[in-house]
Amino acid sequence: MNSPHARKVLLSSLIGSTVEWYEFFIYGTAASLVLGDLFFPGFDPLTGTLLSLSTFAIAFLARPIGGLVFGHFGDRIGRKSMLVLTLTMMGAATFAIGLLPTYDQIGVGAPLLLVLVRIVQGFSLGGEYGGAVLMSVEHADPRRRGLFGAVVNTGIGWGLLLANLLFLALTRLPDEDFRSWGWRIPFLFSAVLVGIGLFIRLKVAESPDFEAARRAEDSRREKAPPVVEVLRHHLAKVGLMSVAYLATGAVFYIATVFSLGYGTDHAGVGEDEMLALVLAGTALTIVAIPLFGWWSDRLGRRGSEAQAASRKRLFLAGVAGMTVLPYAWFGLLDSGNWTLRLLGFLALFAVWSATYATMPTFFAHIFPVEVRYTGLSAGYTLGTVLGGGFAPMIATWLLDRTGDWTAVALYMSAAGVLSFAAALLLKERQEESGADRGEPAALVQ
Repeated sequence: MNSPHARKVLLSSLIGSTVEWYEFFIYGTAASLVLGDLFFPGFDPLTGTLLSLSTFAIAFLARPIGGLVFGHFGDRIGRKSMLVLTLTMMGAATFAIGLLPTYDQIGVGAPLLLVLVRIVQGFSLGGEYGGAVLMSVEHADPRRRGLFGAVVNTGIGWGLLLANLLFLALTRLPDEDFRSWGWRIPFLFSAVLVGIGLFIRLKVAESPDFEAARRAEDSRREKAPPVVEVLRHHLAKVGLMSVAYLATGAVFYIATVFSLGYGTDHAGVGEDEMLALVLAGTALTIVAIPLFGWWSDRLGRRGSEAQAASRKRLFLAGVAGMTVLPYAWFGLLDSGNWTLRLLGFLALFAVWSATYATMPTFFAHIFPVEVRYTGLSAGYTLGTVLGGGFAPMIATWLLDRTGDWTAVALYMSAAGVLSFAAALLLKERQEESGADRGEPAALVQ
């Protein structure tokens, strides 16, 4: 059974993850709805939207760098201290966006400042995910690691839910008020969430797996730095992990960011309705992700090898669903019927949840403990660049070039095929966990 402290660690990781994703998603929503006009007003509407979405993508480019830096120090000096630092940096950058002057106020300096704070956001988020996942998974009972990893991943749903609820309320303001000051409120509100997250995060203990690995390392000869170890011995795993994430990132960011502009401009759906559809899909993930995580533990209850196999099967099943469903999702979105549109969003988010629920524990166990933070962060963040950061821009460009959603659906399916193939080649390791107190971990070679 999991100890009370393990559950406290899980809560701290969940809250921190929720705060981080909330801050990231309020930017994605604002970029689709208003930032193009405020920071890039000298361009036509399409170009302005692409430029605002490019600042969304810039943060993704900073993520692998942040993943390597925070991962290296997380494997060297501890997971906890890095998580406190990433949350503080992300919060400061997000609050700063809420105070930025627009192009009309200071000219070209406005988009330059926007790019700068976006880089800080991406850099910090690059180190957040791996650390939050590892703190929870490494504290968990081996028989519950699938569930613990999945619960942390519901932070993406809670963060997006909170972001969309705020914007859904703010879009009811008169358009002039929303564009003048209303869009700033979600960014400024982040200060409250960061304070709560830091309060809880500072009270948890270091990962037992990390402590055990550090004690073992102290008794052996000095190893190369974690970054060097990963680049020298685990680069193929990093590459495969990044490709395995492609479909998860592409489907999610197209469904939550690109769809806002597509729905209002091409499918005849109002802004309120589009936000409500995304909100419904997000609410489903908050329930579905823990259920899939729990299911992976149940399917693998016969032992560690069965657990690893069950996680991988569910991951692949979700990827297969994300490969075939985009065509139905677009067709239902264009149907003109609210119920059918809702059904499309729920179906797409359901299969996405199967993959996203099993991903944390599956990915965490690819690398040995002593380089786990670095390896997981590097593979995951590189995958977010390839599969998530540019997905809304690529989808917008494809739609503009073809005038039809078919090309976007093909792009999503291609990401699914690549992800499925890469995930087939990934294997979990078998090694002893510090949380097990001497018992074999739920891992497989």
